[in-house]
Amino acid sequence: MKKNDMIQLEIIDIGMNGEGIGKVCGFTMFIKDALKGDIVQAKVMKMKKNYGYARMMSVVRESPFRVQPKCLMAKQCGGCQIQALSYEAQLAYKENKVRNHLQRIGKFEEVQIKPVIGMEAPYYYRNKAQFPIGKDKVGKIIAGFYATRSHSIISLERCYLGVGVNEVILKRVLGFMEEYHIEPYNEVTGMGLVRHVLIRFGFTTKEIMVCVVINGDKLPENEKFVDSLRDIDGMMSISLSVNKENTNVIMGNRIVVLWGKGYFTDYIGDIKCQISPLSFYQVNPVQTKVLYDKALEAAGLTGKETVWDLYCGIGTISLFLAQKAKMVYGVEIVPEAIEDAKRNAEINGISNAEFFVGKAEEVLPQKYKEDGVYADVIVVDPPRKGCDEALLETMVQMSPKRIVYVSCDSATLARDLRYLCEKGYELGGVQPVDLFPHTTHVETCVLLSHKKTG
Repeated sequence: MKKNDMIQLEIIDIGMNGEGIGKVCGFTMFIKDALKGDIVQAKVMKMKKNYGYARMMSVVRESPFRVQPKCLMAKQCGGCQIQALSYEAQLAYKENKVRNHLQRIGKFEEVQIKPVIGMEAPYYYRNKAQFPIGKDKVGKIIAGFYATRSHSIISLERCYLGVGVNEVILKRVLGFMEEYHIEPYNEVTGMGLVRHVLIRFGFTTKEIMVCVVINGDKLPENEKFVDSLRDIDGMMSISLSVNKENTNVIMGNRIVVLWGKGYFTDYIGDIKCQISPLSFYQVNPVQTKVLYDKALEAAGLTGKETVWDLYCGIGTISLFLAQKAKMVYGVEIVPEAIEDAKRNAEINGISNAEFFVGKAEEVLPQKYKEDGVYADVIVVDPPRKGCDEALLETMVQMSPKRIVYVSCDSATLARDLRYLCEKGYELGGVQPVDLFPHTTHVETCVLLSHKKTG
C-alpha cells in the first residue's frame, strides 16, 4: 500500500488515543473517528514498515456502539475523542485500556480490575474551561477549542462538557474585545493581547471565577471589562494572568486581580476549598468525590496513622485523609497551591495536616534522610509522567504498610507499580473512575500492600 490508496476494512479495536484500529493486507491501520465494529472506507495518508495511518472517508456499516454526538463539532474539536461511542462502550474501553497497560507494561498477568465507575449524567460535568482566543479567516474574533493535534481554533462557545454560563461569559468577553478593538494573540507573530479565557465554576457554591490570559501587563479599559462581567450571578473573581512568553503553557505566573477576590470556593464532599487561578483542582467534582472516597477507603485509616500525600495540589486529598488519620503531610511543587492547602486546612478546622513546597522526589528523600520521617500510608497522585524513580526508591525504603496510587495515566501507573511490586509490594484493588467522559482519559486508584507488614 502507498499514500492516497483507498481501502475498506473493519475496525477491530480502539487505540489509546481513541483512534480506530483495523488490518488490511497484513498492515495495522490507525483511523481517527472510526469505532470498533465499523466497516469504513479510508484513504491512506502515511505508511510505515508494518503499520499506517488513514483518513476515514465514509462509514460503510456502522458499529453497534456508534451514537450521534450531542456536539456537532465533535469530530473537528480535539476536546472529545470518543463522543460518538456509546457511554457503556466508553467505560468498557477505559477498563480495557487500564488492563492492557497493567499486563503489557506492568507484567501483571492475573490482574483483577473492578468495573469502571461511570457517571449517571456524563455531560456538563467540567468546572473549568480554558478557551483560546483568535481570529477566523475573515478576521472575526473567536473563542473555542483547538482542533485535534493542532493549534487551529474551532469556534465553539458552547461545550457540552462545560457549564452553561461559559457561553454567556465568552460572548461578553468577545463583545468587549470587538468594541474596544483589542486584538487576540497570534502565536505565529507573537503580537496581540488576549491569549485565553479561563472560567472556573463551583458546582456546590455556584461561584464563578474569570481569568483572562494576556500577552502584556494590563488590559485596556479594564474597568469597563469588569463592568461587563460582574453582574453575572455568582461572579466572585475577575483577574488577569500575565503570560508574555513564546510558549504553549497557558497560564502565566503573575496574577492581577481586577475585581472581587483572588479565589472562589467550592466543596468536595464536606471539604471546603478555596481555588485560585493557578490552583490544580480536579475538573469533575462529582467523580472527584467518588475517586477520593476510594482513595480513603484504600488507605484503611483508623486514626492512628501518619500519612504522606505526595503531589497534594491544594490539599484536597490531604484534607480527606486528615479526617481519619493521626497526621498528614502534603508535598506540592507549586507555592500558590501550598498556600491554598494551608488556607483550606484552616477554613475546615483541620489542624493535623502540614504542607511542604517542593518536588516530591526531592522533599521526601531529604526528609527521610535528614529527619528520619516515616509513614504508615503513602498516597501519590502524580502528573501524567508518573513518579520519579528517586521518589519510588525512598517510598520503598520507608516501607509503609500501604501505598495508595492515584493515577491519571495508566501507562506510567503500570510502570511504577511494576517497580514497587518488584521491591516488596503486592497489588490489591485496582479501581478505575471515569472523571472525563467522552475523552480517552481515565483515573485509577490502586492499593499496594507491603508483603511483610501490610
